[in-house]
Amino acid sequence: MSALLVIMAAAFGAASAAFLPRLAHRLAVGFAEPARPGCADCARPFPEGFAGWVRAGAACSCSGGYAVPVLGGAAVATILTTTVGASPELPGYLLAAVPGLLLAMIDRRCLRLPDPLVGALAVLATVPLAILRPERIGVAVVAAVAVLTTYTILAFLGGLGLGDVKLAAVLALILGFAGWPAVVVGVLAPHLINGPIAVFLLISGRRRPIAFGPALLAGALAGLALQQP
Repeated sequence: MSALLVIMAAAFGAASAAFLPRLAHRLAVGFAEPARPGCADCARPFPEGFAGWVRAGAACSCSGGYAVPVLGGAAVATILTTTVGASPELPGYLLAAVPGLLLAMIDRRCLRLPDPLVGALAVLATVPLAILRPERIGVAVVAAVAVLTTYTILAFLGGLGLGDVKLAAVLALILGFAGWPAVVVGVLAPHLINGPIAVFLLISGRRRPIAFGPALLAGALAGLALQQP
């Protein structure tokens, strides 16, 4: 594994994540609500057009909190690079990690996973994988259908939101190209991540909804970590 490749990937992850706080701030709204026109903290309106969406650093000059996304982007890119290695699949994974991080940030804020971002994640990851590994399309589709069916049942039972169902199916589709062990880890890990949190909240009497999207994405990353360079 080239140290230069890891450094370049980490730099890409950090740089791309630096532009996510404002996007997450504007898109973290309720279902069918328009994007937030201004800062939720100081009520300062965002500029019109491109400048109102693209900003490196904090969502607004009145706030901070952009170091965590930057470090998270670098960490995700590093894990993907050391796992996948210098393969043709790596650029697709790195690009797909950007909407993945944005989805996690939005879900933590408002418990919502916007469909366009889930679709972007699916396209950026699965299209290159389908071209590079056409022999695994069948496994990927079966994994996605199985997870979609299972999570749909859980959603009707009241355990998940439909956004979680869609994201889980997309991640299963992506993991299917890595093989069944990756799918199994990707399905089980999110529950192991959120389970202790739910138990703690229950014991402490702090009953509140828990964002499941970040756990789904972390589980998928763990599943991909089973790959060998």
